[in-house]
Amino acid sequence: MLKILKYSFYDLMRSRWSYVYFLFYLALGFVLLFLNNDLSKAVITLMNVIIVLVPLISTIFGVMYFYNSREFTELLLAQPLKRTSIFLGQYLGVAGSLTLSLILGLGIPFVLYGLFRSEAIWDFSLLLITGAFLTLIFTVLAFIIALSNENRIKGFGYAVLLWLFLAVIYDGLFLLSLILFEEYPLDNFSLVAITLNPIDLSRTLILLKLDISALLGYTGAVFKSYFGTKLGLFISIGMLVLWTILPIWRLAYMSKRKDF
Repeated sequence: MLKILKYSFYDLMRSRWSYVYFLFYLALGFVLLFLNNDLSKAVITLMNVIIVLVPLISTIFGVMYFYNSREFTELLLAQPLKRTSIFLGQYLGVAGSLTLSLILGLGIPFVLYGLFRSEAIWDFSLLLITGAFLTLIFTVLAFIIALSNENRIKGFGYAVLLWLFLAVIYDGLFLLSLILFEEYPLDNFSLVAITLNPIDLSRTLILLKLDISALLGYTGAVFKSYFGTKLGLFISIGMLVLWTILPIWRLAYMSKRKDF
């Protein structure tokens, strides 16, 4: 698996799309710092971009890589290699290259602007950790979708629909349910709703660390009132870890039973 991981990682690092992804975040970091001239405000602004953009790029990139490397994958399957090693190696290579581009692209501008001398270093570190989790989660979800659909058009369609549902539609349905059932106690429902969406979970995690009560919203306020700030942080990170592990296990399970 390590050899496949290294090959996929180095292959993607030589790809122009990895450089475009890296340069995009590099330019975004410099622009935000130039406009805000304050690391703390730049982190808050960056949060809204990370929460939406990282899942979208990870999903599309994961599906695109899987379909483009299909012939190479079939060649590997003809070798005496474990199926789980092949698919997990490719997945970790893709997720690793995207995570590295994200960390370097955003890290370089903030370090040059004096991140290590600022109190915002912990908030920025949590932002990068959350971005890494979202990359891991949505890349493996993209692999699962691509592995489940032979047709590329369907695969891309389902991948975009997944991102659209979790990033936009889910919040709309959640707010609608709060309006329709406002007469009932919805605290437990809100907590469950947060954990079922990694994007909402990541947003709540960052806002709990920043402790911005005005931006927490109803779900974040409920989360904070139930668990507090520190316990809420640990629970949020634990749920993101679970969101990462379960789809990886599903990918390994599907790869053993997929008929090529």
